[in-house]
Amino acid sequence: MKKIIALVVILLGFFFIANSFWNNQLAPVSGDQVTKKIIIAKGKSVKEIAAQLKKENLIRSEFAFGLYTRYQGLSNKLTAGTFILSSSMSAPEIVKILSGKPSENWVTLIEGWRIEEMADKLNQELGIEVERFLKVAKEGYMFPDTYLFSQDVTAEQVAKRLRDTFDERFSDDLKSKIKSRGLTEDEGVILASIVEREARSDKAREEVASILLKRFKIDMGLNADATLQYALGYQKDEKGWWKRHLTKEDKKIDSPYNTYIYRGLPPTPIANPSSSSLTAVANADPSIPYLYYYHDSKGNSHYAKTLEEHNQNVANNP
Repeated sequence: MKKIIALVVILLGFFFIANSFWNNQLAPVSGDQVTKKIIIAKGKSVKEIAAQLKKENLIRSEFAFGLYTRYQGLSNKLTAGTFILSSSMSAPEIVKILSGKPSENWVTLIEGWRIEEMADKLNQELGIEVERFLKVAKEGYMFPDTYLFSQDVTAEQVAKRLRDTFDERFSDDLKSKIKSRGLTEDEGVILASIVEREARSDKAREEVASILLKRFKIDMGLNADATLQYALGYQKDEKGWWKRHLTKEDKKIDSPYNTYIYRGLPPTPIANPSSSSLTAVANADPSIPYLYYYHDSKGNSHYAKTLEEHNQNVANNP
């Protein structure tokens, strides 16, 4: 009986020591209530977040933070964004804050989106009024990227941030090269917006940019599906802005954006291009031997010098 009592005492001793150690690992680092702005990047794991917090001297133990988060079933609940934390907060308090609403949100605006798509995303993530953003945004000049915005940001502030970023990325070197191709800066942006929708890889972008520039130079119709898709607008059946399958009837619609019936560039950009597409236009070579391009269902690109060769590419590579 005495042995059993002794064993229970020992086990209780271990329990209290372990519990005390565990609580200590989750306790605040200090009593310093000075706050820090901590930015959690999108896609960071619990382990990476713990390492970041440890480096900022906000938690005592990366292991304890990770174990507690998993034990509470919150591993997939920690959100990205900006949070205000201090070393006077315990690990459980920090976990609770990181599982809540950040003071600033990450918003990703995709390359090749038109401003309506950006407006929808901003409305979903930040509550920005769609119509308000559309009034202040300029198609083609809203640079697509991942941004950190405060919860109370306005449509005007967002549009300015996107335009300022575009102006930074559209460097003097790119502008100079585009002018050397016989294009104005605005024409370069228009062409880049078409290239963004017509090609996906950097290599394909430069080849498509070269072919489209060659067509423009010889006053041949651009015949770019993307411009027609822009003209057609929102597709209720597909619930998207870019019609997947164009018909012969679609190609007859009377719109200045229909490059199947109107030669030259459309009057404005049709989407918001990336740096890669702007660079592709800046490096475009109108002496390219091809006049036609085709991207098959597997993503492979096929080029042709004549319409006959182009039609063969389409027939042989569905």
